[in-house]
Amino acid sequence: MLTARQGLTALLTLCLALLAPLPAHAADRGPGRAPDQASPRNPVVFVHGYNADPGVWGSLREDLRADGRADAELFSWGYDTHQSVNEVLSGRLAAYVEEVRRQTGAARVDVVSHSFGSLVSRWYVKFGGGSAAVGHWVSLAGPNRGTSTAWTCALWDQACRDMTPGSYVVRNLNAGDETPGAVRYATFWSNCDEVVNPDDSVPLTGAANTAVGCLKHNDLLGDDAASAGVRAFLAS
Repeated sequence: MLTARQGLTALLTLCLALLAPLPAHAADRGPGRAPDQASPRNPVVFVHGYNADPGVWGSLREDLRADGRADAELFSWGYDTHQSVNEVLSGRLAAYVEEVRRQTGAARVDVVSHSFGSLVSRWYVKFGGGSAAVGHWVSLAGPNRGTSTAWTCALWDQACRDMTPGSYVVRNLNAGDETPGAVRYATFWSNCDEVVNPDDSVPLTGAANTAVGCLKHNDLLGDDAASAGVRAFLAS
């Protein structure tokens, strides 16, 4: 049996052990955080194409969730696709991105766009301050150098005029550096795209350009290989 003195000594020893500082790597870890954990991933903002809506991103969102992404990291912007890229839509996208950053506390977002959405998001990045707010930018089947099929609706639709080869939007987006700033750029294109003509309108100088084979324009949205490519790029 311990004497009173021995008991007091044992109690003091235990108190000193409990009060001793943790090793630096453990003390900085925080509840449930692994040592040297990478910084949180950028939230993803999806920008759909012409005559579409946020519902087109269901498949890619599902794949990202399967990779461990939370719904709170995934944002699908909806907008009127019949308006001007430079005068209206890029500014509205900028406001949406700022709201996402405010909600999440993220310094940057990643942007994944399809078709006409590529022009809207590129204008935001190049001319609307987005180069400081976007980490990765992805274009799926974007008419980045214009598409001749847009002439079919250019007479009455501003967005179609913006997509025509040689339009004000296309000329300015491709003048000088096509992939400016510290943003990382990637494009995915098909040699069977019935909407983007010519097919090689999609790739950009300075981007990681990936041919996905013979897929129709909207099929890139649900293609497994394209999805895997996009997810690998966002994780890079």
